[in-house]
Amino acid sequence: MGIRLTGIMDPRSISSPNATLLSRLTKTSAEAIEKALEGLGVSDAQALHLIDLPDEELPALLAAASSLRDRHTGATVTYSPKAFFPVTNLCLDRCSYCTFRHDPGSPAAWTMLPEDVRQVANRAAHMGCIEALMCLGDKPERAFKSYRATLSVLGHETTVSYVAACCAIALDEGMLPHTNAGLLSREEMISLRPLNVSLGLMLESTSPRLRERGGAHFSAPDKDPGLRLEMMRQAGELRIPFTTGILLGIGESIPDRVHSLRAIAELHQRYGHIQEIIVQNFRAKSSTKMAATPEPESFEIARAVAVARLMMPSMNIQVPPNLNPYDLRLFLQAGINDWGGISPLTLDFVNPEAPWPQITSLRATCASEGYALAPRMPVYPEYTGTEFIDPALRPAIEAQQQREGAHHVGIHA
Repeated sequence: MGIRLTGIMDPRSISSPNATLLSRLTKTSAEAIEKALEGLGVSDAQALHLIDLPDEELPALLAAASSLRDRHTGATVTYSPKAFFPVTNLCLDRCSYCTFRHDPGSPAAWTMLPEDVRQVANRAAHMGCIEALMCLGDKPERAFKSYRATLSVLGHETTVSYVAACCAIALDEGMLPHTNAGLLSREEMISLRPLNVSLGLMLESTSPRLRERGGAHFSAPDKDPGLRLEMMRQAGELRIPFTTGILLGIGESIPDRVHSLRAIAELHQRYGHIQEIIVQNFRAKSSTKMAATPEPESFEIARAVAVARLMMPSMNIQVPPNLNPYDLRLFLQAGINDWGGISPLTLDFVNPEAPWPQITSLRATCASEGYALAPRMPVYPEYTGTEFIDPALRPAIEAQQQREGAHHVGIHA
């Protein structure tokens, strides 16, 4: 059964938390909420206070976040109909919570062949999927000689070159690629830009402690937060629509979460290219080093979502629905406006134990909170203009525009 906080009014019936909710706040909390409702974003000190509010003050925080979301994105919540292409699950990094990566020779290791990509893309497009999510391990050619031989057989020297070829296949089948390939150089992003409407890289956390011995990223050199922020900065210079986010529960502190959100906000303020932020919760998996690590609680996630909304009022903010099937109403109340990618065809290969929600069920959940559910492209409408989209992709975007129901997927002419 989902968790619902009593005392939270329908956010469409109020422009701010009501008097009853405000009366439960301390002066510091009330001042922070009032500042947030001005729509200019809260300070780090206010965010640190709000993200750690006691339970009795939480309804006012969620009501404020929900009000800001409605002001900026209205009564529609979106999702991206997608197919998940796990191009390869070989990976240089060894994160302590990951079950996606494998070594060559493992029975669970794979690299998709071009015909596999085409077959999935063809089926997905016929099922109404728009996004081709290219997801893969980080630079496996740096770690595995046998994989370099595989790339050579496929006609490529690097994984990024091969991913580009996979993106071209997906485009040919009528889909729009979005690639999450780990750390990319400026030159690699330039090569992928004509083939991807957006790119992604989870920041996860700015905490340097996670790279220390015993930390979740100790054996993951490409999870260095400085390197990831630099890639995001370069993506901004290149005018690439970008998806990023934070991962809760991997050893970071509460202040680390605010610091990570601020780092993203500052990049977006400078370059304007962060199209969405994912607030994702760690899920413990039995075969990993972090199998016994406690998972974040529902209200803990909701606090992070609400504070992200208050820090960045106009940002597109999502929580993966398959990782939180019993808390969807709570996160709607906390201020999300998007559910991310959902596939009618493929698994979430990073979290295969967590099935995607049925769209009919998700639509009913949204409706129960007063929101319509609508599909979108993997690039948000405010980024479909000429500044952020490579000219080579214009025909593919226009083709989506012309398809039946294109007015529902948020495309700018």
